[in-house]
Amino acid sequence: MGETKLSFKRYEKKYLLSRETYERLMAGLAPYIEPTDYHRSYIRSIYYDSDDFRLIRHSLDAPVYKEKLRVRSYSREPGMDAPVFVELKKKYKGIVYKRRLVMSGGEAEAWLSGETSAPEDSQMAREIAWFLHENPLRPKVMIACDRLAWQAKDDPELRITFDESIRWREDRLRMDQGGDGEELLPQGHVLMEIKLPEAAPLWLAHLLSELEVYPTSFSKYGTCYKNYLLWEYLEGESVYV
Repeated sequence: MGETKLSFKRYEKKYLLSRETYERLMAGLAPYIEPTDYHRSYIRSIYYDSDDFRLIRHSLDAPVYKEKLRVRSYSREPGMDAPVFVELKKKYKGIVYKRRLVMSGGEAEAWLSGETSAPEDSQMAREIAWFLHENPLRPKVMIACDRLAWQAKDDPELRITFDESIRWREDRLRMDQGGDGEELLPQGHVLMEIKLPEAAPLWLAHLLSELEVYPTSFSKYGTCYKNYLLWEYLEGESVYV
């Protein structure tokens, strides 16, 4: 198994695919890719935000710089003692920077709620702690999906992931409360994400062009907010802050 990375700097491009396009694309990718060490995973992410959704509203304005905080598990049925990642994800001028800490689900919940201090003393922990100090946050939504992850045979830093059955809910915001929820995408659609340290190789650029597959601005949390949470928030507030 590969070593778990805790810090990333890379470009990330997202693509919404129909089932037909996905199958054609996989046929074209087959000679160039291989499964990653963590090929199949069942992702659950709990996104933290303010009560007025300030972080995601700022992100949807497409600023030069934006941040988000989430807790993520890659296990099918995680318990509160199972390991999770507390992730601070930043994007600046198209480059994504992600820093994360590993701890149990219970430790993450207690730390982020302010009940305890960070489980470790590190630069990453201090950076996340400062972000929490500047932004009063709490769990707002859980988003889950089933993921297949691939990497280029000649460059393991080039990763391609496919997320299916993306679902969300705004209650039971704990890792041990199941991965069910409402579907976020139309039936049969797949979210592809290409993660790469620099420009895409020619074989990948040619394949995407041939199949007319183009990047889109898509955020799971952002889509959930725009399509569902925004209207609930507006109904509960006489004035939008």
